[in-house]
Amino acid sequence: MPPSELAPTPAQLVDMHRRMARIRHFEEEAGKLVEGGKIPGALHLYVGEEAVAAGVMVHLDVDDQITSTHRGHGHVIAKGGDFKLMYAELFGKATGYCRGKGGSMHISDLDLGILGANGIVAGSVPIAVGAAFANRYRDTDRVTVCFFGDGASNEGAFHEAANMAALYQLPVVFVCENNLYGEFTSQPRHQRVTDIADRAVGYGMPGVIADGMDASAVFGAAGECIARARAGGGPSLLECKTYRFYDHVGVTGMRIPYRDEAEVDEWKGRDPIAALELRLVEEDVLTADAVAAVHQSVVAEIADAIAFAEASPDPDISSLTEDVYSNPIEPGGVR
Repeated sequence: MPPSELAPTPAQLVDMHRRMARIRHFEEEAGKLVEGGKIPGALHLYVGEEAVAAGVMVHLDVDDQITSTHRGHGHVIAKGGDFKLMYAELFGKATGYCRGKGGSMHISDLDLGILGANGIVAGSVPIAVGAAFANRYRDTDRVTVCFFGDGASNEGAFHEAANMAALYQLPVVFVCENNLYGEFTSQPRHQRVTDIADRAVGYGMPGVIADGMDASAVFGAAGECIARARAGGGPSLLECKTYRFYDHVGVTGMRIPYRDEAEVDEWKGRDPIAALELRLVEEDVLTADAVAAVHQSVVAEIADAIAFAEASPDPDISSLTEDVYSNPIEPGGVR
């Protein structure tokens, strides 16, 4: 498909900027907390990729659904997630979204249409297609957006789900956040294609490429894909070329030398938030002081959320077997 001509209004630019600022500050603080040993487990930060979540989510309402990945905080925040419940979940507290049992990679909020992040690579793709099937069966105008990475596009789960979505013309948009690395493996070392969007033709759906470092570009491409799905036109594959500024896990990660520092610096020079803020000021949409005020309000909100999480109780041991969906085996019984 040709580049989209759909452009955001000034109000939508401001909306996307706030969503991106919220993601950036949440992740920066989460990174400090995990490096300081206050958050247990692995933490996959979304810093650098904020334009994708914001550019997509501005088109969705509360009834629309998303599925996410191990690098999913940005999706939750852009869909309207609560900082307090998110930090509490990262801390493993009883007040968290999943009562402290899901952690960073499994946050969900069905009231917001967040069907859950997933630590299994491509694990959320079939879930999104199932939700889209249900939406079509119920004759609703809901759209499901499925986020996944370049590595997940190699998994069988993705290809099976894409085939079914195209076959039944389901209202789902597959958003591939191609940050050029599947964990520590560069894209050319794990797949022959350069543009993952090219894989769409094999399933009879449109394949679209957007600059994932430009919120307006994502806005235009995502808007057309979502509108198409909502109108009954079926699925699309939207590839957003983006980049994560930090390591696969945490900030400094495992210090495995798999990326050239010059490459990282080059992509950081294309910071999507800085680029959008420059545009907002140049086009007199916001003043520099108004931009700074957005950051200040988000920082204050995050401080309150972290204080809430730190003061929250740990899950009670009696709740250990709650929400476990398997058949228990009675002593002496058979499976």
